[in-house]
Amino acid sequence: MSRRFRYDAWHGGTDPLEPPVDLRAALDQLGRDVMEGASPRSALEELLRTGTRDVAGLDELSRRLWQRRSELQRRHRLDGTISEVRRLLERALEQERLALAADTSEDARFRELQLGALPPDVAGQVNELATYDWRSPEAREAFEEIQQVLGSEVLEQRFQGMKQAMQQVGPEDVERVREMLDDLSALLAAHARGDADVPEKFDQFMARHGEFFPEDPRTVDELIDALAARSAAAQRLLNSMSAQQRDELLALSQQAFGDPRIAQALQRLDQQLEQLRPGEDWAGRARFRGDQPMGLAEATAAMAELGEMDRLAEQLGQSYPGASLADIDLEALERQLGPQAVVDAQRLSEIERQLRRQGMLQRAPDGSLRLSPRAMRRLGETALRSVISQLRSRRGERDTDRAGAAGELTGTTRPWSYGDSEPWDASRTVRNAMLRRAAGGADSPLLDISDLEVAETEQRSRAAVVLCVDTSWSMVQDGRWVPMKRTALALHHLVATRFRSDALQLVTFGRYASTVDIGGLAALEGVWEQGTNLHHALLLAGRHLRRHPDAKPVVLVVTDGEPTAHLEPDGEAVFQYPPDPRTPAVTLSEVDALARLGTTLSVFMLGEDPRLEAFVDLLARRGGGRVLAPSADGLGAAVVGDYLRTKRRR
Repeated sequence: MSRRFRYDAWHGGTDPLEPPVDLRAALDQLGRDVMEGASPRSALEELLRTGTRDVAGLDELSRRLWQRRSELQRRHRLDGTISEVRRLLERALEQERLALAADTSEDARFRELQLGALPPDVAGQVNELATYDWRSPEAREAFEEIQQVLGSEVLEQRFQGMKQAMQQVGPEDVERVREMLDDLSALLAAHARGDADVPEKFDQFMARHGEFFPEDPRTVDELIDALAARSAAAQRLLNSMSAQQRDELLALSQQAFGDPRIAQALQRLDQQLEQLRPGEDWAGRARFRGDQPMGLAEATAAMAELGEMDRLAEQLGQSYPGASLADIDLEALERQLGPQAVVDAQRLSEIERQLRRQGMLQRAPDGSLRLSPRAMRRLGETALRSVISQLRSRRGERDTDRAGAAGELTGTTRPWSYGDSEPWDASRTVRNAMLRRAAGGADSPLLDISDLEVAETEQRSRAAVVLCVDTSWSMVQDGRWVPMKRTALALHHLVATRFRSDALQLVTFGRYASTVDIGGLAALEGVWEQGTNLHHALLLAGRHLRRHPDAKPVVLVVTDGEPTAHLEPDGEAVFQYPPDPRTPAVTLSEVDALARLGTTLSVFMLGEDPRLEAFVDLLARRGGGRVLAPSADGLGAAVVGDYLRTKRRR
């Protein structure tokens, strides 16, 4: 028997066929903000606000929400019911006057005088005519329609779906509505008192009047929530009207179905709901300035929609204590902005969840968030890949992909890629082929290029490497802060993954110098601090090199300004601009000390400072170093390329 399948749109949240979230792009964006000085927590919040290339952020969803809100307010106005009542009233009076004009009796003349003495406002006229004995059947029908319109509108304000159900209403229907309102009021009063039998009373109420509640509430609290939301929207509608419009509507509501008891019961119901749900927005208002009139029911629905938009805007803003993406009402979001907005919100939540689940963020001992070592490795990998791309495009070299074919085995393997010259790992390669054939069947080839794994090696010669980076305020001010950090990330990742025997030390220098790990450098904030103490940085570099006497010493200096500070023998930093003559003197003496160790010194000069150019020229001639002047964007390629050049020379 053949099977039949039915295909339909996916309604289960995130489409299972959607590609997974681009966590790498999200991490790159997060890392960039952290390197610019933001805390990991604020960087994560910024990521969620701005989104990624493929996922709209909370700010974009909020913008679309406010745009929809503004369009709704610009399109409509609130006097639709009054305008409809005025139209029907004019038709009724016109038909009645025509009927009276054809009658020559004194009663007809008296009725004409009675109609001529009606109040000027619509509500006053309707109330005066409530007891009028119409001579014209057409006029009576038009006036009864007014009462029907008012009744269905005021009921629809509080009970969704009632307007369609109450199109043709007889006296018995009005009585059923009044009984329902009385029973509802009694149920709410019992709930407010805390009566123990409220659940039984609720079941009895729904059994008797369930037809009035198509949303089918399951508990009295669900019923109150639904009614209070509509009632609060109706109150906000009144608040949004002019005083004249408000007075007219309140007066007209007394003629709902021609029974003042309906309006009185609704007023009592509103009071009970406000007491039960004071947290609803009962005092809000909105300005409608369009040209399309809305009736009471439609306007109340619009006010409820605006209220839903306001709540969504607050949820998307995430500015209240304890805010979470889980707070976002996805059903309301879909109603307002469509299914794609729900997908974006879910993918943002998935990004946040995966960043935490995969260990990209971790909590520091002081309770703050920080990027984990795993995240730093991912950022370093991305930075190195960018640097490799620049090196290839510049020289077409592939050396940066190699761990050293003539080196020592590290015990680790990796998939083979084009250009690799490392030896194959035979056991891993055969194992990969067997697993692939077991999954793909006996028809699969015995060996596929995807099975190949190579054994990683390290260079036999070691290097002690010090990267000294300028952290003075000018680096931040001139846009060199993030390129400097990316350069350090790329070099750190290259050494940690390809040249593990090398010893890398990171040194930052401003007024003072200090050694830092890669995480500390990435999270370092730019501060206003005067002084470029290269002397102190070279002292720390020399200390690191002396700890590794068997390694080739390499010092890489990234700076955008001449030395303006140095250390005194007591450890205090002295700053002066223009520099004290002792500052370049003691700095160059430390360069001489490094040269005696056989250090390869390279200076990467950023910017076009004539005083810096003169100093680095002297430094290069004095210490036999090398000076490069890359752009900020090319700094990473210059530093990594120079490091690899020293490796090749050995």
